[in-house]
Amino acid sequence: MGVLRELSAPFVVPGPSGVAIRTRLKGLTVGDEEVLRLVGAHLGTLASRDLKRRCAERLEHSADTWAERKRVLTVESSSRWAGSITKATHDQWALSRRAQSAHIQVLEAGVRTIAHRLSLPVGAKGTKRSPGGYRTRQEWFAKTRRLHLLRDRLVAERADREAAHVRVVRGGKRLARTRHHLEQARLTEAEWRQLWEAGRWFLQADGESGKRLGNETIRVTPDGEVSMKLPAPLAHLANATHGRYVLTGTVAFHHRGQEWADRVSANRAVAYRIHLDVARYRWYITVSWTIPPVQTVPLAHARAGGLVGVDTNADHLAAWRLDEYGNPVGDPRRFSFDLNGPATYRDAQVRHALVRLLHWAKRHGLSVAIEDLDFQAEKTREKHGRRKRFRQLISGMPVSRLRARLASMAAELGITIVAIDPAYTSKWGAQHWRKPLTSKKRKTTRHDAAAVAIGRRALGHPIRRRTAPPPHDQSDCAGHRTVQAASGTPGREETRPRIPGPRTRSVGAGYGAKAGDQGAQHRPGHAAEHESWHQGLSPLSHEER
Repeated sequence: MGVLRELSAPFVVPGPSGVAIRTRLKGLTVGDEEVLRLVGAHLGTLASRDLKRRCAERLEHSADTWAERKRVLTVESSSRWAGSITKATHDQWALSRRAQSAHIQVLEAGVRTIAHRLSLPVGAKGTKRSPGGYRTRQEWFAKTRRLHLLRDRLVAERADREAAHVRVVRGGKRLARTRHHLEQARLTEAEWRQLWEAGRWFLQADGESGKRLGNETIRVTPDGEVSMKLPAPLAHLANATHGRYVLTGTVAFHHRGQEWADRVSANRAVAYRIHLDVARYRWYITVSWTIPPVQTVPLAHARAGGLVGVDTNADHLAAWRLDEYGNPVGDPRRFSFDLNGPATYRDAQVRHALVRLLHWAKRHGLSVAIEDLDFQAEKTREKHGRRKRFRQLISGMPVSRLRARLASMAAELGITIVAIDPAYTSKWGAQHWRKPLTSKKRKTTRHDAAAVAIGRRALGHPIRRRTAPPPHDQSDCAGHRTVQAASGTPGREETRPRIPGPRTRSVGAGYGAKAGDQGAQHRPGHAAEHESWHQGLSPLSHEER
């Protein structure tokens, strides 16, 4: 049996630190749209120029160089527009550095896996924890070529990392590559050009606490009037005082609208972003602000009264309610979603599934336990080989989207989220809980059993369930497997003491091949019956080693 890796302790997931809401800009005139296009294109050009300069500075960046870049941008826009542009530039550069580091880790993992499999004979069998050799000589030869390719890429990425050289495309790398595959994307050059230009516009302003309505650059009154400060070269387009342009259309925020109105009335910082959905030809405005961190409850309080264990899958969430002792209560629940379709449809499907899950947990007043999943380095073909369908399965699981949605939505409903280590939950859940929970009226799936395992780990109980005692007059006269020694009892892992007197009708005490070695019995983890006995309030309230 292999050595199990160390499991991390469960923890309470902190709540979100910010809020973002969006609504549509309606009633815009042709002049309003033209002004938005001119401002977005002009500021987008300045943002591209600033990003190029920031990438050229690399690690030589300092507060002085930042101030110098901001002074240059202020001449062609304004001080506040320049501040928003430089901040967005720094965020983009830092994100690119993190993505570069993650890419290097993926390349290193691929090189290690291929090198290991190439070192094995062709056709060598693998183990549960280590892949075997390649199946054929042709595959072995192809992988040698791929190994050289990955090593070359790794050397180049490491050199860029040391030189602090990043590659950033304003508008997105995917859209830039689509330019060379217009037929496959079913786009004309004019349609692609509209997407490309709209993606590179810059129409966002950071909030300023203490300023009128929380923002001096883009301002929205409680009545829904939208105005913006025009850059210096476009000041002649202003239709209001102080170089501002007031849009004809108004906005109304239905979700969190009162909370937003309270903030702007109190002159608290609010950030705005205006963008165009080219496919629908609709203008939208997104409002965001920070909120104080939610005070997380202690883990012991989240466990009180039990919780709901949730297993995340590619097309549904499997949930099961557990009491405080780790016993399944009632029947399992399944919250399905469909991830076939555009991004907006997929996001709505995940959101609806989470709403049903959280409302169910809210009715019972319970916390939610979920795995702390991360498949960023677990879906490569080097790791899973020919298992293409499995790679597609884990690639399609909305891990990051679901995790972000769950934390924010649970905070709104006052539900605590407990994250656990995902190791062995599916395997041990199916091994110990699938068969016992299956009956003539209920068919327990592997995912349902995994939800029970997740909930038990979040509650601090071992996943392995305790077996029922044997019948009377066989071995130990019933009862010893459900009454177990406490974790602090000395000698709880030693062999049982010899009890004088005959134990069976045919063999005397102390005789037999396995009389003194309880570890040789067919009991996983060794037997736990010894001199000192401990009975809790519930047979499932103590850990079993």
